[in-house]
Amino acid sequence: MEPTLDTAPGGPAAPGHDPLLTMLDLERIESDIFRAGMVFAEPYALYGGQVAAQALLAAGRTVEADRLPHSLHGYFLRAGDATLPTVFRVYRDRDGRSFSARRVVATQRGEVIFNMSSSFHLRQEGVEAQLSTMPEVPDPAGSEPYPIPRLFSMEGRAVPQPHEDPGYPTRFWARCTSELPADPLLHASVLTYLSDISTGLGPLRTDEAKPGSSLDHAVWFHHPARMDDWVLTDLVPHAAAAGRGWYTGSLFGADGLLLASLAQETLFRNKRR
Repeated sequence: MEPTLDTAPGGPAAPGHDPLLTMLDLERIESDIFRAGMVFAEPYALYGGQVAAQALLAAGRTVEADRLPHSLHGYFLRAGDATLPTVFRVYRDRDGRSFSARRVVATQRGEVIFNMSSSFHLRQEGVEAQLSTMPEVPDPAGSEPYPIPRLFSMEGRAVPQPHEDPGYPTRFWARCTSELPADPLLHASVLTYLSDISTGLGPLRTDEAKPGSSLDHAVWFHHPARMDDWVLTDLVPHAAAAGRGWYTGSLFGADGLLLASLAQETLFRNKRR
């Protein structure tokens, strides 16, 4: 029987029950096949950040522990169902001297809902430089609570927005409220879970068109993150064309260190009449 939750994302967890860690507790069926058995009722398609986080975790469980994810590129192919378990098949494309490449195919009811390529790197000493700077925003302690929708075990803080009436916040603080173990792969998976929420395309919406479902998603990990510490998400819109929209984003630590970068394309269609 699949583990179920007594709460929906964004709601209070049952006493002594951590839904985020339950969600990321994958069952290893075979050496390269994993199953995410946690199911719950939700009035939407399965959240893309959830399946991407689980896929990254499955891939990471097949590489050496000292090789951490440095990038992932995923495609959302079908709407997933939160009331069904998801199976992840990992393909070991290559293990080199310092890099490991993996592909993951996520299925429900025998149909592919998501696929992902990811790469893992043995961390090396090298040049440390950063041209991107964190926006000047109030620190989390001086900011109003922002209830991040749909996410388990995450809290947010609101900050001034760079665009007038974006519809969806493009800049906000967030951190995990779970007591996370000191596992860099797990923290990278939690960062991936957060990275798909909101959208950077709100400022481009019109009375006729608005952003829709995610099509593809990419994350580059620059430094190991502690996701039980505050992280600032900053999303930047770039273009809408041909029924699609594209934006990028940065995730900064509270000290201003650029932890990760992301890019996403979503549907951006005219509203149906």
